Amino acid sequence: MPKATPLPLHQRIRDEVEGRIRSGAWPPGHRIPPEHALMAEYGCSRMTVNKALGTLVEQRLIVRRKRSGSFVRAPDPQIESVALQIPDIAVEVAQRGMAYRFELLSRRRRAARRTLPQEQALCGSDGRVLELRGLHLADGHPFALETRLLNPQALPEALTRDFADTSPGSWLLRTIPWTTATHRIGAVAADDLQARQLQVASGSACLAIERQTWRGADCVTFVRQLFLGTHYELVAGTAPSGKPDPGNRHRA
Repeated sequence: MPKATPLPLHQRIRDEVEGRIRSGAWPPGHRIPPEHALMAEYGCSRMTVNKALGTLVEQRLIVRRKRSGSFVRAPDPQIESVALQIPDIAVEVAQRGMAYRFELLSRRRRAARRTLPQEQALCGSDGRVLELRGLHLADGHPFALETRLLNPQALPEALTRDFADTSPGSWLLRTIPWTTATHRIGAVAADDLQARQLQVASGSACLAIERQTWRGADCVTFVRQLFLGTHYELVAGTAPSGKPDPGNRHRA
């Protein structure tokens, strides 16, 4: 397997600062170390630090104040939102006391379709995406059918990974933190092929979840997951403040 290309220093700084924010180690209002301190810590120029912090400003994770410095940005209390967490299906299955397994059905590098914006957002300089089709199983029975597209430039390791030890979704959650996600949820009827793979009758009601995620300006993945409608539901809500309700969850 080829060695992973080292990250540019400004990306490393961005990732480490972002990690401290998302872990809660640096809560809203926390003052980010001043630029000269980051320059000394990483042995780099002011331009490199500025580039890293500028990206975090664009991601709305920090705010920069003249003569005061940079601070972890607090959520806007005036914005109401309904947020769905991105689930790790392997963890969900394990929490139900069932044995989890992922079966990769197919993989291919193919051209992104010009008529689909979600694919165009993902394709590399050669206009291609990595397509993975797989089946999530719980105690040996189909739990979810998945088609996932990956950005090969943002995730070069995915081109050689066989996903025998972990599903693409679990791997992504541990490999590249996401900053923005869009969800589309609807009811569909399983076609003949989907029904065979899910081991149900053709036309069975299913819950389809489509999700596209970004890291900053880079689109990372698009996934379509199909769950049996009788076995899976989504619950989401908002707290009075407009902040996402921590009770948002997926239920089977």
